[in-house]
Amino acid sequence: MPTLMAWFSSDIVAAMTDDLSPILAKVLTVSDGVVHGTREDLSGAKLAEALERHGFVVVERGLTADGVDNVAQALVRMSDNFSGVIVTTGGTGFAPRDQTPEGTRQVIEREAPGLAEAMRLVNPLGRLSRGIVGIRGQAIICNTPGSPKGCVEQIEAIVDVLPHAVRLLNDDPTKH
Repeated sequence: MPTLMAWFSSDIVAAMTDDLSPILAKVLTVSDGVVHGTREDLSGAKLAEALERHGFVVVERGLTADGVDNVAQALVRMSDNFSGVIVTTGGTGFAPRDQTPEGTRQVIEREAPGLAEAMRLVNPLGRLSRGIVGIRGQAIICNTPGSPKGCVEQIEAIVDVLPHAVRLLNDDPTKH
């Protein structure tokens, strides 16, 4: 007989995956270095690969410089008339230009703190991330760190519940 936790987990996963229609995703790299051509966008590529590996359809990869206004403008453009997940990489640390959470906070309507908390728990360095998760329209926006390893670890911490969250956000019929 499975433990209560094992039964509960498998039951939830089954309910979340009943609708197998793909969820759309977009990736936004936030980096002065990538914008200026002094750094390669390894994190954006790794995030897109991870999302696709988990069944998401990545329909756009964007790039913006660090800074509150740059991030906010890019997220508004990417989330307008979009239903799905937008994952940012970069700008969640302590450097003076790391302002992705502030730009995200300017455009979201509601925060999803449980998702951000789960993302930080995957690695001791996650405690240094200031990233947030929130909702704008029919999009869920997730901030991840700028390191290729860190961004993938953090998104994979919540990737299993994101399809269900998007369906709930869009008022699609779900089991729960």
